[in-house]
Amino acid sequence: MLIRAEFDIQFHLPAPLTVIAMLRLHPSLDPCLQEPETLTIEHIDLETRQQLAGREYLDGFGNRCLRFNAPGGALRLAGSSLVRVNGIADEVNAGAPQHPIDQIPDDVLQFLLGSRYCEVDRMLEIACGLFGSTPEGWQRAITIRDWVHNHVQFDYQAARPTKTALDVFTERIGVCRDFQHLAITLTRAMNIPARYVTGHLGDIRIPYSGPGDFSAWYEVYLGGRWWSMDARHNVPRIGRLLMAVGRDATDVAITTSFGSSLLTHFYVESNEVDEAGEKVALPLASAPATATIPPSGVTI
Repeated sequence: MLIRAEFDIQFHLPAPLTVIAMLRLHPSLDPCLQEPETLTIEHIDLETRQQLAGREYLDGFGNRCLRFNAPGGALRLAGSSLVRVNGIADEVNAGAPQHPIDQIPDDVLQFLLGSRYCEVDRMLEIACGLFGSTPEGWQRAITIRDWVHNHVQFDYQAARPTKTALDVFTERIGVCRDFQHLAITLTRAMNIPARYVTGHLGDIRIPYSGPGDFSAWYEVYLGGRWWSMDARHNVPRIGRLLMAVGRDATDVAITTSFGSSLLTHFYVESNEVDEAGEKVALPLASAPATATIPPSGVTI
């Protein structure tokens, strides 16, 4: 399966500033690219366009970041990628075991701790009350995921940059990142490592659901590996294109501006395309193929 992801985001900058952008695909997807990935940074002034140079680096989580300086005025960030994926939905493994804390790898331990939007310490008692009697491992992880899905309402108008997991628990409304922050926090509180993920997730082989956007989901560490979870879309989905992972949204913001910036244009799309590059029509009724790993098939 081929997936074309593209975006065009524009800002007005009242003054010059420095920007960190996480708009490239994660390095782990490099072998899947069918053409060079593009990222254009432009300063637009009346009828002229100036290409801006940046410096790329990998952050502490292995995410691809681009740092650049932008003059005041109009800033445009646009890009495109063509990726070949296997067309299989999120894997399911009902037998994935939960690790005792003393057996969790050193680099995974940080994903049990509290972070900017995930107040594990403040929600520990809540999590234990809700999920303390659930079976450990996969069943506990999906019980938390489904509880958040069933108790939080999605609403773009309820978004705000300061909303934490505890706020989401109290208000029961938010956007995709809020669903994931609450699920991550409750999962960590039950001693299952969980990390925040951002990337592309279009309506691949499901009915169209509205204008495209960057998406958030999360991963849990069970049975020696990471598994995709999504508290907003709590069914296996096809076509997740990983961009970045971190403790929460602070670590993986698509743009971080060290100064004032006003979003003026936002376009993101991720679609299945055929070998000629033409968009594949969405079926009216189609269930994604799910890769289910039986309990005896755990591979570590």
